[in-house]
Amino acid sequence: KALKSNVLFTLVRVEYNGAVLGDSPKTRVLPDGSAEYDFSTSFECSPDGPNSLDVLVQKPLLLTVLNVVPKEKKKPEKITPLGQAVVDLLPLLQGVRSLKVFAPLYAVPASPSEMLHPEATSGLEVMVSTKELLLSATQFSSGNLLSITLEAAYSVPEAFTTDAQQNYMACLQIPAAGEKELPLLFKNGILKAGGDKEPLPRPKIWPLGPILAPGALNIPDSFIVGGRYEDEDGELTKSEDREFRMQAESTKRIVWDMERRCFLDAAAVAVLQKRIAECRYWPVELCRMSMASAGKGKTNKIDKGDEDKQIAFHGVAYVNMAHLLCPGVKQIRGAFRVFNYEDSEVFEKTKIQHSIFRDLRSQLSLVKEGLGNSPVSKAAPNKTQKEEKDCSVTVRSREGHVAVGALFLEQCLSPQQYSEAGTFLVMEIKLDRPLVPKRLREELIRRVKELIPPRPALQPRTEGARKVVEDYHKRVTSVAVDILREYHELFGKQQATDHETLEEQKRQLNYELNTSGKYFAFKEQLKYSVVKIVREKYLKTTAFETKEQLQAFLSELYVYLVDHMHIALNKLLSGEDVSPAPPSCATMEQLWLFAREAEANKDLKLASLFYKQRIARDQRSIQSWMDYGAFCLLYEDATKAQECFQQAVCLDPQNIQSLLLCGIAAVKLQHYEEAEIFFEDACCLEPSSIIAWTLSGLFYETQNNYIQAERNFREAKKLLRAQFEEEEQGRILEAAEGEGKKPSSPSTDPEKIPDGSADKPPVEGVTSKEEATALQEAPEAMAPIIPRLVVSPEPGNLQAKQVHPGFQSSTSQDGQPAAPRPAPEPQPPPCTIFMKTVPFLMKFNAIRFVHKALAHELLLSLQGGPTCAYYLALAWTYMLQEDFPRCEECLCEAIQIDPVNPNVWAQKGHLCYLQKDFVNAKDCYERVISFVEDAVDLHFVYLRLGSIYLEEKEYGRAKQIYLLACDNSASCLTWLGVGIACYRLEEMLEAEDALSEANALNNTNAEVWGYLALICLQASAQ
Repeated sequence: KALKSNVLFTLVRVEYNGAVLGDSPKTRVLPDGSAEYDFSTSFECSPDGPNSLDVLVQKPLLLTVLNVVPKEKKKPEKITPLGQAVVDLLPLLQGVRSLKVFAPLYAVPASPSEMLHPEATSGLEVMVSTKELLLSATQFSSGNLLSITLEAAYSVPEAFTTDAQQNYMACLQIPAAGEKELPLLFKNGILKAGGDKEPLPRPKIWPLGPILAPGALNIPDSFIVGGRYEDEDGELTKSEDREFRMQAESTKRIVWDMERRCFLDAAAVAVLQKRIAECRYWPVELCRMSMASAGKGKTNKIDKGDEDKQIAFHGVAYVNMAHLLCPGVKQIRGAFRVFNYEDSEVFEKTKIQHSIFRDLRSQLSLVKEGLGNSPVSKAAPNKTQKEEKDCSVTVRSREGHVAVGALFLEQCLSPQQYSEAGTFLVMEIKLDRPLVPKRLREELIRRVKELIPPRPALQPRTEGARKVVEDYHKRVTSVAVDILREYHELFGKQQATDHETLEEQKRQLNYELNTSGKYFAFKEQLKYSVVKIVREKYLKTTAFETKEQLQAFLSELYVYLVDHMHIALNKLLSGEDVSPAPPSCATMEQLWLFAREAEANKDLKLASLFYKQRIARDQRSIQSWMDYGAFCLLYEDATKAQECFQQAVCLDPQNIQSLLLCGIAAVKLQHYEEAEIFFEDACCLEPSSIIAWTLSGLFYETQNNYIQAERNFREAKKLLRAQFEEEEQGRILEAAEGEGKKPSSPSTDPEKIPDGSADKPPVEGVTSKEEATALQEAPEAMAPIIPRLVVSPEPGNLQAKQVHPGFQSSTSQDGQPAAPRPAPEPQPPPCTIFMKTVPFLMKFNAIRFVHKALAHELLLSLQGGPTCAYYLALAWTYMLQEDFPRCEECLCEAIQIDPVNPNVWAQKGHLCYLQKDFVNAKDCYERVISFVEDAVDLHFVYLRLGSIYLEEKEYGRAKQIYLLACDNSASCLTWLGVGIACYRLEEMLEAEDALSEANALNNTNAEVWGYLALICLQASAQ
């Protein structure tokens, strides 16, 4: 279609795998620019033939449209190429027997441009079919499609020249079923001089070699899109490598942009997975080969004696394939350094004893692959080219002695040049399906339910203690009313005034009730209620072993029944309800504060009681369960902590914090399989959670699964970077709107770096709601023995280092290239993923994970030094572990970094307080309250400074500090401090008021009752 009118006759030549399948008849072009060829041809596809499935999957059908100029007088018929089209045959392996496509037609550069309509899409309608399915549905579903794209080699040696007689090649072997190996050859690499970078995106090309229409080499809908260096899976991903790679991309390089594919059946997939598990590094060989080495004609001494000497610059890159064994991973892309090919080193890293180019050249079929053709040569050599080839062989034979010396020198010097030049390959390896399937969300939910079965709601009891007591009151009231009615019938409603008359009436009433049988009827009415009280209130259902036990129980029961009889009678006779005990006025937040105060005083039983009171008040409060679990986790009761976290998951299976905490508790209990399920479920539930991905990475690191850990860290960094860029853009837009200026892009304004000092929380746009909650509550969730820390990291030179010999960390957060760039990279986030996660871990007392996160943070900050936030968090862990010397070292470092940070001085004061160094503690606390900006956790600063003032008998200052504490966050202890100070100052009225406030918040504090008693004694004495 779309041929111009001056084209009269055309034909189509069909080729596959270098063989011409046939030419269609000459067909006249219709006036509308179309031509009906109605031509069919075929070729055989067989496993052992030249056109096997391996060939079918990676080589397309090539169709060439030829313009036929009829004979004119003495001029012969002239045939010239117009364009070429390709048809991808891969769908024939995907369960399709016939394939109908419209193949775009690409013009041949040498053909006249007017032959094709520029405004129309020229193409060929092609239908390809097979007699039977090439692969059954089972074979296709059990197999896998492997695609390998070799993009380019950068920073190549200076000795590489654009000589048409040199061919730059790379090759690697893919294991097939049995002992077979499938070599994938990338040849005809184009050496480009320095200049502009390769464009992105750019199309991938077919492994066809030179054809008449270069545009037909592009694989439809398949592009190289590039990406950030730090998101790659290979090497050279650190911040210090960025400048080198950017320079290398604009200097001399070899470009292939070629994709090779192969279909792996079920056996080959199993072999591939096994090989990767046995050895993670796979060799990709690189070399420069002389064109004449595969030429035809007489072979000289060089060809016969030393074939391997024709291979120059023999190098190897080691590709880490272990990423493909991570669940759900089906693609890796990155840069890989090229080293000198040395047998011992290759065997040590890859367990492979042979070289493809040197030892297995016969398998590559270099002659058949067309290695003798130059990248710029035509598809079919003409007579002149054949004569030139013969001539070149003769010249080479005459100058053989020169070639031997040159090749020998080249072989001695070439390998080292890769290392000197810093050469690296950029390639992509992609699978159609992951080798290790990732668990589906449904499966994770099912596994979590298996680990935490939903607890059925308790059946409401029809008979409870409160109900039976209420029933007893009703029976007493009913009997009392009946007795009163009998009294009125006997003596009237006029009540006697003297005592003797009353006693006589009582005697007569008892006689009447006993003789009439009503007394026994009333007793029977009460009997059933008393039995229920014994069973439901006292839970007594068995007989007594001794008379003493029976007598003691009867005495206790009698007192209880008489007391409640009086309550019922008083309610009846007074006509109004007896006021119940006033409920506690403490809120859920105040109970949490009381629990933390008890922890600070090392009264763990009281702290546990307050945590349980919060849960009892609202058993469906997820936060209450998690807080109690964090308390249990801190004090080495991991089993109870796990129960609390699991209860939170039962209440809301979508709560990401409780899932992460279940994973942390499982790690502490060494239930690693359960922990993996919880962490994986959290990442699946909230893919935008930086904390979830970071914690999951830290977990995999504890399991020595460094590849999966690195991938999770990279995902967390990607989210953090995107979050920061969005916030930065928002700040720029807001600033521009305020100034009335046009907003600038953050990528073109490298001077904008947000303030991330440790005493200022960084502006954080948290991606997920759970993460927002965690970070907002984190400062108030630290252990109560220290002030609430703000661990907002500071911007610095954060650089990635190696965490483990087998773990290449790419956690670099810094990336400021020194060289000027036309489009500078956006500024890195002011904090790392690890310092973003530390507040959550500190809130729930996950000390082990805090240490692991801080270890990564330390490695990242080796050049610029750790931040104040790092030392604050580390000091927190040492203080909880009561390692006071190391805690003091950390705080000294933090003070040197940021001497005006109130949080540092608050924690320093707590350290001195715990060490009984009250003089220095007092100085630190006074410094804290003198700062313009308050410490994040000021409550314990006030409490402990007030207690020091009381010890030093500075009652006026103590009163003032405790009043500030009451204003900040009132509790029983703050009002108790005010009451004690006022009592010592002999301000009894104020002391009584303060102690009354304390008693209202917590009426179980013995010290409050003691001081109230002292005030009462003082009042009675006066």
